Amino acid sequence: MIAPLILALTCLILLGLSGWLFFSGLRKTDNEKILSRLSQGQPLSSPPKTSWLALERAFLRAGLGRPTERIGLWLTLWVLAMLLGFFSAGWIGALLLLVLPPLLLRLYVSWLYQRRLKRMIAQLPQLLDHTVRSLKSGRTLADAVLGGIEASSPPLKNAMGRVQRNVHLGVNLPDAVHDFAELYEQDELRMFALGLKVNHRYGGNASELLENLIKLIREREQGARQLSAMTGETRMTAWVLGLLPLLLVAYFMITNPGYMLGMWNDPAGQRMLITALVLQVCGCIALWRMLRSI
Repeated sequence: MIAPLILALTCLILLGLSGWLFFSGLRKTDNEKILSRLSQGQPLSSPPKTSWLALERAFLRAGLGRPTERIGLWLTLWVLAMLLGFFSAGWIGALLLLVLPPLLLRLYVSWLYQRRLKRMIAQLPQLLDHTVRSLKSGRTLADAVLGGIEASSPPLKNAMGRVQRNVHLGVNLPDAVHDFAELYEQDELRMFALGLKVNHRYGGNASELLENLIKLIREREQGARQLSAMTGETRMTAWVLGLLPLLLVAYFMITNPGYMLGMWNDPAGQRMLITALVLQVCGCIALWRMLRSI
């Protein structure tokens, strides 16, 4: 009796969501679409009043685009997964599929962001070196930076396309780079933006400033590599602690599957396995956070 009611309620929710998306799309005129495209790269004086701001910011930094473009599809798949979990494992399966997809999505987006950011920081000295050479050849600072962006390779070139759009729309270069640095929240990018702002306000030798910044970034990179080599044993211990329970479960499933299946078919054993899974996920998250702080 409960399952048909849940299915009917889910269908009504999906129907209402599809109707809301349809009518909201009809209300959006062509002029509003053009204005939204023009304002995508501009720095905002105050954050817009939307509950999707943090999600859009995380997806943008990870290079995944705007999450609201296919929000209806992802919500539909999420609801169907919860229904499948409910029919296969009851309320416990529905609860797991309610919690695990957002958690896994959060971890995946964070991993993509950290990976993309490391590649961008590794490419930043090349962009600054190209900018210094352009400055010494007689070009202005803005032209030199924009030329360095054009000469760089993805993902730095794609990410700093935001700076190019801002400059073409009339924003001065220091403010455009400051907006870019605050989006990615990285010290090297903030130092780059601060150097451009100081040079723009007080003047000075921009090429010397950028050369010192290149040296500082490479020294920080060398120090990070030395720290990674010194903490290799700690990181390996964390990986072993995180993977050992999963490897033991896989070993039992291969050698004696009846042991694990008997626990799953027993109500008390099922609760024990679910508790162990939740504790394992919490432990992996704690270890991951500890490794990030090293």
